Amino acid sequence: MKCWVLWVLGVLLIVQGCVFNMQGEEMIYAVKKDKSNKEIMESKKTLDTATFGGGCFWCTEAIFQSIEGVEQVISGYSGGRSEKPSYEAVCSGMTGHAEVIQIVFDSSVIRYEKLLEVFFETHDPTTLNQQGADKGTQYRSVVFYHTEDQKLATESVIKQLTEEAIWPNPIVTEVSPMTTFYKAESYHQDYYRLNGRSNGYCQIVINPKLVKFRKVFSDILKE
Repeated sequence: MKCWVLWVLGVLLIVQGCVFNMQGEEMIYAVKKDKSNKEIMESKKTLDTATFGGGCFWCTEAIFQSIEGVEQVISGYSGGRSEKPSYEAVCSGMTGHAEVIQIVFDSSVIRYEKLLEVFFETHDPTTLNQQGADKGTQYRSVVFYHTEDQKLATESVIKQLTEEAIWPNPIVTEVSPMTTFYKAESYHQDYYRLNGRSNGYCQIVINPKLVKFRKVFSDILKE
Protein backbone atom coordinates (compact mmCIF):
# COMPACT_ATOMS: atom_id res chain seq x y z
CA MET A 1 0.00 0.00 0.00
CA LYS A 2 2.78 2.41 0.96
CA CYS A 3 4.57 1.72 -2.33
CA TRP A 4 1.41 2.49 -4.27
CA VAL A 5 0.89 5.78 -2.39
CA LEU A 6 4.52 6.76 -2.91
CA TRP A 7 4.22 5.97 -6.61
CA VAL A 8 1.13 8.19 -6.92
CA LEU A 9 2.83 11.01 -5.05
CA GLY A 10 5.87 10.69 -7.31
CA VAL A 11 3.71 10.94 -10.42
CA LEU A 12 1.93 14.01 -9.02
CA LEU A 13 5.23 15.70 -8.25
CA ILE A 14 6.49 15.03 -11.77
CA VAL A 15 3.29 16.44 -13.32
CA GLN A 16 3.40 19.48 -11.02
CA GLY A 17 7.04 20.08 -11.94
CA CYS A 18 6.19 19.97 -15.63
CA VAL A 19 3.35 22.47 -15.13
CA PHE A 20 5.61 24.89 -13.20
CA ASN A 21 8.27 24.51 -15.86
CA MET A 22 5.76 25.29 -18.63
CA GLN A 23 4.45 28.29 -16.68
CA GLY A 24 8.00 29.50 -16.14
CA GLU A 25 8.79 29.15 -19.82
CA GLU A 26 5.58 31.05 -20.70
CA MET A 27 6.55 33.88 -18.33
CA ILE A 28 10.06 34.06 -19.79
CA TYR A 29 8.59 34.08 -23.30
CA ALA A 30 6.14 36.84 -22.34
CA VAL A 31 8.96 38.98 -20.89
CA LYS A 32 11.13 38.37 -23.95
CA LYS A 33 8.21 39.18 -26.25
CA ASP A 34 7.44 42.41 -24.37
CA LYS A 35 11.11 43.40 -24.46
CA SER A 36 11.28 42.50 -28.14
CA ASN A 37 8.22 44.65 -28.90
CA LYS A 38 9.76 47.59 -27.07
CA GLU A 39 13.01 47.16 -28.95
CA ILE A 40 11.10 47.07 -32.23
CA MET A 41 9.25 50.25 -31.32
CA GLU A 42 12.51 51.94 -30.33
CA SER A 43 14.17 50.88 -33.57
CA LYS A 44 11.32 52.41 -35.58
CA LYS A 45 11.89 55.85 -34.07
CA THR A 46 13.46 58.42 -36.36
CA LEU A 47 15.15 60.83 -33.98
CA ASP A 48 16.07 64.33 -35.08
CA THR A 49 17.17 67.53 -33.34
CA ALA A 50 15.84 71.09 -33.43
CA THR A 51 17.23 74.15 -31.66
CA PHE A 52 15.04 77.20 -30.98
CA GLY A 53 15.42 80.40 -29.01
CA GLY A 54 12.23 82.24 -28.16
CA GLY A 55 12.95 84.16 -24.98
CA CYS A 56 13.44 82.62 -21.56
CA PHE A 57 14.15 78.91 -21.92
CA TRP A 58 12.03 78.13 -18.89
CA CYS A 59 9.00 79.02 -21.03
CA THR A 60 9.97 77.27 -24.24
CA GLU A 61 11.10 74.14 -22.40
CA ALA A 62 7.72 73.78 -20.66
CA ILE A 63 5.85 74.12 -23.96
CA PHE A 64 7.85 71.67 -26.05
CA GLN A 65 8.03 69.05 -23.30
CA SER A 66 4.25 68.73 -23.66
CA ILE A 67 4.31 67.67 -27.33
CA GLU A 68 3.75 64.08 -28.44
CA GLY A 69 6.83 62.77 -30.20
CA VAL A 70 9.25 65.00 -28.32
CA GLU A 71 11.70 62.72 -26.55
CA GLN A 72 13.85 65.27 -24.72
CA VAL A 73 14.17 69.02 -24.22
CA ILE A 74 17.40 70.52 -22.88
CA SER A 75 17.87 74.17 -21.95
CA GLY A 76 21.15 75.77 -22.94
CA TYR A 77 23.06 78.44 -24.82
CA SER A 78 24.04 78.82 -28.48
CA GLY A 79 25.20 81.42 -30.96
CA GLY A 80 27.83 83.13 -28.84
CA ARG A 81 31.55 83.79 -28.89
CA SER A 82 32.92 82.31 -25.66
CA GLU A 83 33.18 78.66 -24.64
CA LYS A 84 31.14 77.07 -21.86
CA PRO A 85 29.36 80.26 -20.79
CA SER A 86 27.65 80.53 -17.42
CA TYR A 87 24.11 81.80 -16.97
CA GLU A 88 25.44 85.00 -15.41
CA ALA A 89 27.80 85.59 -18.35
CA VAL A 90 25.00 85.03 -20.88
CA CYS A 91 22.69 87.37 -18.97
CA SER A 92 25.33 90.11 -19.15
CA GLY A 93 24.88 90.16 -22.92
CA MET A 94 28.63 90.11 -23.42
CA THR A 95 28.97 86.54 -24.74
CA GLY A 96 26.48 86.85 -27.59
CA HIS A 97 24.69 83.62 -26.68
CA ALA A 98 20.95 83.13 -26.85
CA GLU A 99 18.94 81.14 -24.37
CA VAL A 100 17.77 78.16 -26.41
CA ILE A 101 16.26 74.73 -26.08
CA GLN A 102 17.53 71.69 -27.92
CA ILE A 103 14.68 69.36 -28.83
CA VAL A 104 15.15 65.68 -29.61
CA PHE A 105 12.05 64.48 -31.44
CA ASP A 106 10.71 61.50 -33.33
CA SER A 107 10.09 62.81 -36.84
CA SER A 108 7.80 59.86 -37.57
CA VAL A 109 5.44 61.25 -34.91
CA ILE A 110 5.92 65.03 -35.10
CA ARG A 111 7.33 66.87 -38.10
CA TYR A 112 9.89 69.66 -37.89
CA GLU A 113 7.46 71.99 -39.64
CA LYS A 114 4.93 71.41 -36.86
CA LEU A 115 7.53 72.29 -34.25
CA LEU A 116 8.18 75.51 -36.17
CA GLU A 117 4.46 76.25 -36.10
CA VAL A 118 4.43 75.85 -32.32
CA PHE A 119 7.58 77.96 -32.02
CA PHE A 120 6.17 80.93 -33.91
CA GLU A 121 2.75 80.66 -32.26
CA THR A 122 4.11 80.71 -28.70
CA HIS A 123 6.43 83.74 -28.82
CA ASP A 124 6.61 87.13 -30.53
CA PRO A 125 9.08 86.91 -33.44
CA THR A 126 8.72 90.62 -34.24
CA THR A 127 10.38 92.09 -31.14
CA LEU A 128 14.14 92.42 -31.51
CA ASN A 129 16.10 91.03 -28.55
CA GLN A 130 13.03 90.99 -26.35
CA GLN A 131 10.16 88.82 -25.17
CA GLY A 132 7.76 90.71 -22.94
CA ALA A 133 9.66 92.17 -20.01
CA ASP A 134 12.74 90.05 -20.78
CA LYS A 135 15.17 92.24 -22.71
CA GLY A 136 18.64 91.52 -24.10
CA THR A 137 20.29 89.70 -26.98
CA GLN A 138 20.06 86.46 -24.99
CA TYR A 139 16.27 86.61 -25.46
CA ARG A 140 16.33 87.05 -29.23
CA SER A 141 14.13 85.03 -31.53
CA VAL A 142 16.34 82.52 -33.32
CA VAL A 143 16.28 79.20 -35.15
CA PHE A 144 19.58 77.33 -35.31
CA TYR A 145 19.19 74.86 -38.16
CA HIS A 146 21.00 71.51 -38.14
CA THR A 147 20.48 70.66 -41.81
CA GLU A 148 19.82 72.44 -45.08
CA ASP A 149 16.29 71.02 -45.03
CA GLN A 150 15.65 72.68 -41.67
CA LYS A 151 16.96 75.98 -43.04
CA LEU A 152 14.67 75.80 -46.08
CA ALA A 153 11.69 74.80 -43.92
CA THR A 154 12.29 77.73 -41.54
CA GLU A 155 12.66 80.25 -44.34
CA SER A 156 9.50 78.88 -45.97
CA VAL A 157 7.47 79.24 -42.76
CA ILE A 158 8.73 82.80 -42.21
CA LYS A 159 7.85 83.70 -45.80
CA GLN A 160 4.36 82.27 -45.39
CA LEU A 161 3.75 84.07 -42.08
CA THR A 162 5.00 87.32 -43.59
CA GLU A 163 2.63 86.99 -46.55
CA GLU A 164 -0.27 86.26 -44.20
CA ALA A 165 0.58 89.40 -42.18
CA ILE A 166 0.02 87.61 -38.88
CA TRP A 167 1.72 90.44 -37.00
CA PRO A 168 1.69 94.18 -37.76
CA ASN A 169 5.49 94.34 -37.51
CA PRO A 170 8.04 92.36 -39.58
CA ILE A 171 9.49 89.06 -38.33
CA VAL A 172 13.03 89.51 -37.01
CA THR A 173 13.78 85.87 -36.20
CA GLU A 174 17.43 85.03 -36.80
CA VAL A 175 18.05 81.92 -38.91
CA SER A 176 21.60 80.64 -38.40
CA PRO A 177 23.50 77.35 -38.74
CA MET A 178 23.92 75.35 -35.56
CA THR A 179 27.46 75.52 -34.19
CA THR A 180 27.92 74.62 -30.53
CA PHE A 181 25.26 73.96 -27.94
CA TYR A 182 26.17 74.37 -24.28
CA LYS A 183 23.85 72.72 -21.79
CA ALA A 184 22.69 75.15 -19.11
CA GLU A 185 23.21 74.61 -15.41
CA SER A 186 21.28 71.74 -13.82
CA TYR A 187 18.89 74.02 -11.94
CA HIS A 188 17.56 75.32 -15.27
CA GLN A 189 16.56 71.85 -16.50
CA ASP A 190 12.90 70.83 -16.07
CA TYR A 191 12.42 74.21 -14.44
CA TYR A 192 8.68 74.53 -14.79
CA ARG A 193 8.01 70.93 -13.75
CA LEU A 194 10.02 71.42 -10.59
CA ASN A 195 9.09 75.02 -9.75
CA GLY A 196 5.82 75.75 -11.53
CA ARG A 197 3.69 75.86 -8.41
CA SER A 198 6.01 77.96 -6.28
CA ASN A 199 7.85 80.32 -8.63
CA GLY A 200 6.25 83.71 -9.34
CA TYR A 201 7.65 83.93 -12.87
CA CYS A 202 6.15 80.56 -13.71
CA GLN A 203 2.76 81.61 -12.37
CA ILE A 204 2.65 85.02 -14.05
CA VAL A 205 4.47 84.39 -17.36
CA ILE A 206 4.59 80.67 -18.17
CA ASN A 207 1.14 79.56 -17.02
CA PRO A 208 -0.80 81.86 -19.42
CA LYS A 209 1.43 80.75 -22.31
CA LEU A 210 0.83 77.09 -21.53
CA VAL A 211 -2.94 77.60 -21.32
CA LYS A 212 -2.97 79.26 -24.76
CA PHE A 213 -0.65 76.63 -26.22
CA ARG A 214 -2.71 73.71 -24.93
CA LYS A 215 -5.88 75.24 -26.33
CA VAL A 216 -4.43 75.87 -29.81
CA PHE A 217 -2.44 72.63 -30.08
CA SER A 218 -4.63 70.19 -28.18
CA ASP A 219 -4.26 67.62 -30.96
CA ILE A 220 -0.50 67.14 -30.44
CA LEU A 221 -0.33 67.05 -26.65
CA LYS A 222 1.05 64.09 -24.75
CA GLU A 223 -1.56 62.12 -22.88
